[in-house]
Amino acid sequence: MEVTETDRTAIRFIIERQLQAFQNDDATTAFSFASPGIQIQFETPENFMRMVKTAYPAVYRPRSVLFEDLTNMRGVLTQPVLLLDSEGVPMTALYLMEKQPDRTWRINGCYLVPVERGTI
Repeated sequence: MEVTETDRTAIRFIIERQLQAFQNDDATTAFSFASPGIQIQFETPENFMRMVKTAYPAVYRPRSVLFEDLTNMRGVLTQPVLLLDSEGVPMTALYLMEKQPDRTWRINGCYLVPVERGTI
C-alpha cells in the first residue's frame, strides 16, 4: 500500500484528536476515531472510555507524546507513538490504522510496548 503525505497527516491528526478527547474526558469524540469494528466491540463511548482509563492509562493521560515514523507491520499501517505515562515511564503505543471505504482513517487497535532502557 502506498502511503501519501496526506495519509500521514490524517493519521497523526486522528490520533492527536483522540488523545485530546481523552484529556477532555470526551468519550463520544474519542470513540468517533475508533474503527467500526472497535465500536461494535465496545458498543458505547462510555464502555470504550472505561476500558482506556483502566487498561491504557498512558494513552488516557500521557505526560508527553512523540510521533515516530509510520510503518507497515504485517500488512497493517501502524503509527508508533512514544508516550511518557503519568509517572514518567516511557512506552510505545502502536496504533493500528484502518482506511475506511470513504478513504478516511480510523484507529483499529492500540498496543502498548515497554521501551527498554537505553533506547530513548
